[in-house]
Amino acid sequence: MYISKILEFLYISYFLLFFVGCGKNNELPNIILILTDDQGYGDLGCYGAEGFKTPYIDGMASEGILFTDFYVSQAVCSASRASLMTGSYSERVGIQGALSPWDVNGLDPETETIAKLLKRHGYINAIFGKWHLGHREKYLPLQNGFDEYSGLICSNDMWPVDYDGKPFNSKKKSYYPPMFFWEQNNPKKEIKGLADQSQLTTKLTEYALNFIKKNKDNPFFLYLPHPMPHQPIAVSKKFKGKSELGLYGDVIMEIDWSVGQILNSLKENNIDENTLIIFASDNGPWLNFGKWGGSAGPLREGKGTMWEGGARVPCIMRWPKKIKPKQVLSNIASTIDIYPTLAEIVGENKINKKIDGVSLLPLLESEPNANPRNELFYYYNEKLIAVRKDDWKLVFPHTYRSYENVEPGKNLYPGPYGKGEAGLELYNLDSDIGERNNLIEKYPFIVKELEKIGDRARNILGDQLTDRIGSESYSTVCGYKQQKNNISHMGKGKILNLINNANIKYSGGGKDALINGDIGIIDHKDPSWLGFEAEDLIATIDLGNVEKINFVETRFLQSQVFWIFLPKKIQIEHSIDGKTFHLLYEVNPKNDYSFEQKIFKYSIKPLNVESRFIRLRANNINKCPEYHPGSGGKSWLFTDEIVIN
Repeated sequence: MYISKILEFLYISYFLLFFVGCGKNNELPNIILILTDDQGYGDLGCYGAEGFKTPYIDGMASEGILFTDFYVSQAVCSASRASLMTGSYSERVGIQGALSPWDVNGLDPETETIAKLLKRHGYINAIFGKWHLGHREKYLPLQNGFDEYSGLICSNDMWPVDYDGKPFNSKKKSYYPPMFFWEQNNPKKEIKGLADQSQLTTKLTEYALNFIKKNKDNPFFLYLPHPMPHQPIAVSKKFKGKSELGLYGDVIMEIDWSVGQILNSLKENNIDENTLIIFASDNGPWLNFGKWGGSAGPLREGKGTMWEGGARVPCIMRWPKKIKPKQVLSNIASTIDIYPTLAEIVGENKINKKIDGVSLLPLLESEPNANPRNELFYYYNEKLIAVRKDDWKLVFPHTYRSYENVEPGKNLYPGPYGKGEAGLELYNLDSDIGERNNLIEKYPFIVKELEKIGDRARNILGDQLTDRIGSESYSTVCGYKQQKNNISHMGKGKILNLINNANIKYSGGGKDALINGDIGIIDHKDPSWLGFEAEDLIATIDLGNVEKINFVETRFLQSQVFWIFLPKKIQIEHSIDGKTFHLLYEVNPKNDYSFEQKIFKYSIKPLNVESRFIRLRANNINKCPEYHPGSGGKSWLFTDEIVIN
């Protein structure tokens, strides 16, 4: 029923729109990839949207292919974009979640990207918009195959401003530094408020139009990842109040206008015929913002979940030279398939690294019975949530954030998340697109078949839900690039006693991590760090004999954005017999508000004391302070080494 309505819409639209497309006939096509942020499956006219109109994007659909079953690799920003750029599930490339401005990691510079691929084939590449794959220079677009970059490094809500455009009050502070509009490798202009954000769609469109005009005689790749409609949403004056839906509809209408400007530019520059345009979203809608958060249409849940509403997104492809008009395809396809599709289009003979995507070119060229993909893995934060084969989807037991049965947000603010519990569940997505009729008891043979697919995924990419380590996952193949800072000191390799053990998630390889000589880097994911959640660190080192000690140092990580704080008190003591201890050093570090990630060293020298036992006490603050967004939640204490000389 839903697909038939789409077909009817496109049939009517096709005859209402004037088709223009005669341009120069380059051997290699120009490629334009337009990506929106948090736009839901139901947020386009051609997908059933109501309350606003999207005539230009609908026109693209009527002149090309509308995909009904198109997926992202994960329903979250950075992981989704990493997969788009590399043709692989994020488990293979090592990017999870949404990177923050303070994160020290990013997309591995050795990873092949779409831009690097096309660069080898003579393309001029540009990105105008949201990058979100690392903010340090080695991770930036210019180091990943692009010739030009203008836009935002992270999501547009990663700034010290609340959703209504006002600075955070004194009780609750934002951990985000000022947000800048970047040019090439440098931050240039601060984005101070929603008035600045309201100009982003227009500004990025102007950059895109200039790039098209400048490079009309060369094959080019234009990547236009709009920051909108990710919250906080803002729109220019020319579209404010234009939709019946309100601000969210206004924002979508402006994005549609942007697409129209690009389509017109292609025609004006006589390059329309041989330009492939792909339009998609990075994940489903942020539904706890209510009417300001978009729509998943008939799909279940939204962003941050791997139900269809989070993972399935709108996708339209238009290429007059190759793609026949008025097509609605229900084939399974994904953003991970864009990389190999473009590789085949430009004649790439060999992709050097193993990827997960498959070429969609047979679909684009309308080859009879083409079906490049009939399976899909649904991952979220290294957890295998579900698998799909043909019309069947098997969901594995897991907990998830839910938008159902909770009050949505009001006045531009988000509402709360609910908590969902999924068991082993089976759905037929052809007859039950909303995933409401669990058929787990009715089709045991299908369950068994899909469980085998799940096991195959776990063997390849791993799965935290079942504690499986994948043979081809990033952590296995590349591993964590262990820093090489290893030091020697008197306590190295001696006997260590811990009163409280570190949390299993941050165990440093065992309790002896504090005396193995390995020094951590400014990244809490570094395996050298021991993490204690709402517990104190009490560690005693036995040197084996009475030794002359001149120096003792302990190290702690501050990363408040990850709820990692300095101890409220640090004491260093010594003992000859291991029973009676004497205080050598005491300090009370201050946990002032800070978004900075930093290693703090606390040491005492010269000591000139003879002793056998050194004891370190570090008291956890236990709960995040009032100023912290996680106020009242359990705080962490991270340490890596106790150095004795």
